[in-house]
Amino acid sequence: MEKETAYFAAGCFWGVQYRFDQIPGVVETEVGYMGGDLPNPTYAQVCSGTTGHAETVKVVFDPQQLDYAYLLDQFFRMHDPTQLNRQGPDIGSQYRSAIFYTSTLQKTLAEQAITHWSQRFSRPIVTQLCPADDYPFWPAEAAHQKYFARRGIRGGCHG
Repeated sequence: MEKETAYFAAGCFWGVQYRFDQIPGVVETEVGYMGGDLPNPTYAQVCSGTTGHAETVKVVFDPQQLDYAYLLDQFFRMHDPTQLNRQGPDIGSQYRSAIFYTSTLQKTLAEQAITHWSQRFSRPIVTQLCPADDYPFWPAEAAHQKYFARRGIRGGCHG
């Protein structure tokens, strides 16, 4: 099976990972950090807001079952892309909305999704669109992987 990878930051990564894991065609997910300058940051360092990283979910999917446009649609449904550097009670640049694209096609589809979703919100969308090649994905510590699934939590995230 040929797989594709997508990277999304939409606030606290625990709930975002849980939601992506529920989508048929998603093969695996992993939480981590992207968008900053510090190599291999820790959760504590990212939470300090000084590394420039965003809590990010790596989504590996089967393009024969699921297309990237659908993932983008779900991404915009699972958070408020008009909130700058926060989601709900979680405040800081580590909770920002961002899409790290891995190809020209992903970038084009993300731009189209931003345009589409901009018509649904009264405030401007602040989602960053960044090339994944410019920002390595650093996996988060094991304690943060599948956090909600391991704890039987399905609700919001305040971590």
